[in-house]
Amino acid sequence: MTNPKVASMRDAIADLVRDGDTVAIEGFTHLISFAAGHEIIRQRKRDLTLARLTPDLIYDQMIAAGVARKLIFSWLGNPGVGGLGAIRRRIETGDPAPLEVEEYSHFGMVGRYTAGAANLPFFPLRSYFETDLPVVNPLIREIESPYGDGKVYAVPPLKPDVTIIHAQRADAAGNTQVWGLLGCQKEAAFAADRVIVVVEELVDEAVIRADPNRTIIPGLIVDAVVVEPFGAHPSYVQGAYDRDNQFYLDWDAITRDEGSIQAWLRDWVYDLDGRTAYVDKLGPDRVASLRPAAAAPSGSVDYGQYT
Repeated sequence: MTNPKVASMRDAIADLVRDGDTVAIEGFTHLISFAAGHEIIRQRKRDLTLARLTPDLIYDQMIAAGVARKLIFSWLGNPGVGGLGAIRRRIETGDPAPLEVEEYSHFGMVGRYTAGAANLPFFPLRSYFETDLPVVNPLIREIESPYGDGKVYAVPPLKPDVTIIHAQRADAAGNTQVWGLLGCQKEAAFAADRVIVVVEELVDEAVIRADPNRTIIPGLIVDAVVVEPFGAHPSYVQGAYDRDNQFYLDWDAITRDEGSIQAWLRDWVYDLDGRTAYVDKLGPDRVASLRPAAAAPSGSVDYGQYT
């Protein structure tokens, strides 16, 4: 029996991402679903609010493509390289249209997702006392602790309409397993109304059950499972492929010029019908260069069985 949660990327984005939505594509340098972002561009979604701890290249590309009216974030840039030209132009000049921005610290964003996941009215934290963020963002509010130990800051819950995460594997019911560097994928997924999981591999339920501690997203909150190998490139997937550092270096020149970024979008997104075509365009040599040189198994755990 075919599980109705397993879908193509085209169908998942068409069904679950709607104009005007708040969309979170999470993954902290690791497991960033560029494939989902590109499909959102390809389908010409509009008026989105994009949320992410570190909006790097994928949000620069999406904003250059005109899908977003607002960005909710903590720190933005091309990690280790430079800035993000498309986002910067929208903020500084309003060209081709203004971009509304709402900035927090990393922990502030994690707190927002956590409050959204727990259905709390706010999340308290102490880390804004020596910054100007509360000045520029009135949603960061100073409050008196109800327990008499002074003042804290509060941030509101963040409840995306759609959260999209990339992972190593899931079963057809959406039970999703991750290893390697974690961000706030779990919190962002639980906070969302709809969840799309993009994976390198679809596995049998028995594989998931045999290693339950790796399951960070339960299938009961997942709406669609998309199998998209190499779907996180140029970010990386632990055990499957490395970060494509050359891509990040090359992006610095592309993003500085509006004509260059639009030409890149034509060549690498609009003119391709999906991720398979993208990987083919990268070429076998580049793909092979990002594969692990050797296996590095972490060992095994005997969970035991009781009768």
